[in-house]
Amino acid sequence: MAVGWSRDEAVGEQIDATVQSGVELAKSRLPQGESLTHCEECESEIPEARRRAMPGVRYCVKCQAEREKRQKGVEFYNRRGSKDSQLR
Repeated sequence: MAVGWSRDEAVGEQIDATVQSGVELAKSRLPQGESLTHCEECESEIPEARRRAMPGVRYCVKCQAEREKRQKGVEFYNRRGSKDSQLR
């Protein structure tokens, strides 16, 4: 498949690199270590079942959901679809 000035394998390599970056980002966001018994943010008790299911958990379900809403997503490609926008 010809895509301009790049080698044919370059597109596949770029896709693989994007997937690998996404996997590494997801792994970096997983909690690690000892689970807390009380939420780091609101001090409410974290249920035993949650602590066993998610080792390293630091927040209650409500606070974790709020944190995830605030996290900015990562864009891996140019959504505008214009080659000119990639030069900016």
